[in-house]
Amino acid sequence: MSTMLIALKRSSWFRTKYLLFAAIGLMLAYVIPHDESFLVHPKDPLWNHYEPFKWWLLPHGIAGACALLLGPMQFSDRLRDRFRRLHRVAGRIYVAGVFVAAPLGFYIQYFEERLGDPRSFSIAAAADAALWVITTGIALVFVLKGKVQEHRQWMTRSFAVALVFLEVRVIGGVGGWENLDVHANETIVWACLAFSTLSADLVLQWQNLWRSPSAVRRHSRASRQPTLEAPVEQHMLAVQEESSETSR
Repeated sequence: MSTMLIALKRSSWFRTKYLLFAAIGLMLAYVIPHDESFLVHPKDPLWNHYEPFKWWLLPHGIAGACALLLGPMQFSDRLRDRFRRLHRVAGRIYVAGVFVAAPLGFYIQYFEERLGDPRSFSIAAAADAALWVITTGIALVFVLKGKVQEHRQWMTRSFAVALVFLEVRVIGGVGGWENLDVHANETIVWACLAFSTLSADLVLQWQNLWRSPSAVRRHSRASRQPTLEAPVEQHMLAVQEESSETSR
């Protein structure tokens, strides 16, 4: 009965994870033709807008696309267990993509102030870039120190911030708010950014809720091990002292 319960919990978590991945796929399927179709149409009027900073936009777009596409691979247990080297390479590319895309995204938004965008939008872009870099940097530090569990948690937060790029475009496009003034888009950015880390922690708490009891017991035994070693050593010392006194 307990084995069946554990299996049900695991399958429930797997279904939830795949639903999240499916939602990300749907957002990509909407954003690419709706917002990025100009990339394959050289005569699209948007090129006139991007012309002044197109050479900054190119590395930003490539690095950001690498991070968005490789991010979900970091959460695949099968890929991590079977192809560890691929997992590490994909993780390094993700981190590099974040460290390139985030500051360039802020610079591009700051550049657009010359085209009429308000300074407040640049502040929102700076907050987005800073949060993305900080969460990714903390995840990198933890994995370098060998703390895998903390690394996964901060990678989840990092990817949640990365999804702000998709969420802003989906909300603006589906809701029709992208046709309003720039302040409407700025409000969407702030709302998605505020919800990003909260949504990541909700996912992490949901994962802990459905974690199998065996994993919890292994973790608890590992945490109790140092406290059990001390009494054993004290007992051995006491036995040695008694034997020495008896021999005398």
